Amino acid sequence: MTPGNFKVVDVDDVLIAVFNLDGQYYAIEDNCTHDGDCLTGGNIEGDEIVCPRHGAHFSIKTGEALSAPAYEATATFPVRVENGMVQVIDDRWD
Repeated sequence: MTPGNFKVVDVDDVLIAVFNLDGQYYAIEDNCTHDGDCLTGGNIEGDEIVCPRHGAHFSIKTGEALSAPAYEATATFPVRVENGMVQVIDDRWD
């Protein structure tokens, strides 16, 4: 995945968006905490993603909700790269 791009993966019915920001990988749940819709239909502005429905901004790096109408962070997941493969880590999937 090249810098500036993302991919959404479904892991046990959890949609996870994996982003490449300047060569660093980040993974957040593809879920707006304001209304439960997907975030990945929105614009990426630097290290933020903007919810396409109501314009809430979320940090791709931390999951933090940065603007109303969202006030709760979306879940984040550790990411590692092994043998060129990007892997999302979570105890639920071990």
